[in-house]
Amino acid sequence: MRDQGLKDPFTKGEKTFSERVSSDALIDCGWGKLIFGQTFTDPKSVIDALRDESSAQRNIGFYIRDPHVVLSVAPQEVFLDPSHTYRLDLATYRAGKSRPRGYFIRRLCSEADAIAVNRIYETHQMVPVDPDFFWHQRDSRTLNYLVAEDEETGEIIGTVTGVDHERAFGDPEHGSSLWCLAVEARTQHPGVGEALVRRLSEVFQARGCAFMDLSVLHDNTGAIALYEKIGFKRVPFFTLKRKNPINEKLFIGTAPEDSLNIYARIIVDEARRRGIGVEILDVEGGYFRLSFGGRAVVCRESLCDLTSAIAMSRCDDKAATRRLMKLAHVPVPGQISANASDEELSAFLEEHNQVVVKPVRGEQGRGVVVGIDTLDGIHEAIKMARSVSPEVIIEEFCPGDDLRVVVINDEVVAAALRKPPEIRGDGKRTVRDLIARLARRREAATQGESTIPLDEVTVRIVRDGGFELDDVLDEGQTLRVRKTANLHTGGALHDVTDVLHPDIARSAVRAARAIGIPVVGVDFMVVAPDGPDHVFIEANERPGLANHEPQPTAERFIDLLFPLSAVKHKQPEADA
Repeated sequence: MRDQGLKDPFTKGEKTFSERVSSDALIDCGWGKLIFGQTFTDPKSVIDALRDESSAQRNIGFYIRDPHVVLSVAPQEVFLDPSHTYRLDLATYRAGKSRPRGYFIRRLCSEADAIAVNRIYETHQMVPVDPDFFWHQRDSRTLNYLVAEDEETGEIIGTVTGVDHERAFGDPEHGSSLWCLAVEARTQHPGVGEALVRRLSEVFQARGCAFMDLSVLHDNTGAIALYEKIGFKRVPFFTLKRKNPINEKLFIGTAPEDSLNIYARIIVDEARRRGIGVEILDVEGGYFRLSFGGRAVVCRESLCDLTSAIAMSRCDDKAATRRLMKLAHVPVPGQISANASDEELSAFLEEHNQVVVKPVRGEQGRGVVVGIDTLDGIHEAIKMARSVSPEVIIEEFCPGDDLRVVVINDEVVAAALRKPPEIRGDGKRTVRDLIARLARRREAATQGESTIPLDEVTVRIVRDGGFELDDVLDEGQTLRVRKTANLHTGGALHDVTDVLHPDIARSAVRAARAIGIPVVGVDFMVVAPDGPDHVFIEANERPGLANHEPQPTAERFIDLLFPLSAVKHKQPEADA
């Protein structure tokens, strides 16, 4: 650490470090300015550079000499970032043995790439960048944008930014740095983050850079483990930031709502942003009270006082919900009671080929078994469903994709396809290991809210696919390990709000009005989200708003509770 300290290198009669580089150097990175602190000699100049911050951006002072001195100039305006700096010695770095499978790394090269990168940024609560900025910097060799693209879908699933210090300010140490590493949380491909870091390392190594630095929050254990695995070593450099709403959580200390789950916290964060009072009532249950202008509303995640007991009971009883949908002319699947005779069950199965067994009451996919094609399978699934609810129904299996539509105040706010979890083979790991790795990624991406249970349902579905848990999947081979797409059992969301067909949007609004509920997640089976064909499955009175970022679900929820705090927005025509 002493070797890497911020000091003028020995020059043997040559110019000093500060005389050989651009003074007061900084570079605009789109999300804000990166300020190279080692090029500043006056602490006040560093503060002035941090203050020169555009709206909705944040500047970062990196390599700050004597941070305690700089802080003393404006202690109420700036703070010492709680982050560590790590350095990769590119002279000794060696490329990894494994190469990306199912995706590839390339330079950002189009406006569509920029829009996709911003979407990933927003889901990670990072500052988005104007797509025009990306476009104008596409050929820059100072700022280097890399993206990971899925070979099958063409979707951008990860991104990283690199800064060449020699080109930025004439750095005589030939340094570089890594910023804004972000990976699409729902991707099934392992190792995307590592592949992006390694590729950027190889880019700078090929240019003759001596090292690559990065800044990472001290408690980001997953990222730190990745960087140390690659070969990064911690160095004693410090980072300063200006106090602003973007950085607020880093300098105000632990807030009571930090212990809430992500579904409650997204609402609380939006409320605090608007100056609405927040009182945490029950962290474990997710209860909190919001107060504004003499009005107070108690919420449990996205469930609030405005949702009546009648509406809740209608959502809870799937049979009652289905009857309401028929009256509202919303398409529904065929259905029969689990108490029907074997002859009736056999006839229903023969008519529909496959069926779904589900408890009348329940949530998060518990007790739901999909794709049953035998009478014995029906009886076995009924036993499982009755462990969740004594009343069980059997429905026609409708092929297609599971679509969740969030309706708030009779307006479609978000729509997303929910995909069941799939593993992809690498020719080395067993099915069991691949499921465990995907489960860990899903847990990390959802802060523990989603995982893949290794239960008898998973074992049965793996066997239906022709494998056992200890079998090894061939490289590139995929295997679905759950048939339901519930997020709590490992499902992943794919936002389709912008392409949602008007017929589906109208059915979702009709469903919400029929139930009489102000906030609801309506589930359909669809052939395609941009097509008219759809069948109602169920309604959830407490949809997870955080699952649909960057769609403005939390904003519309707070608009509903406190209209006077709302910023007016244009409603889609489909919701009229």
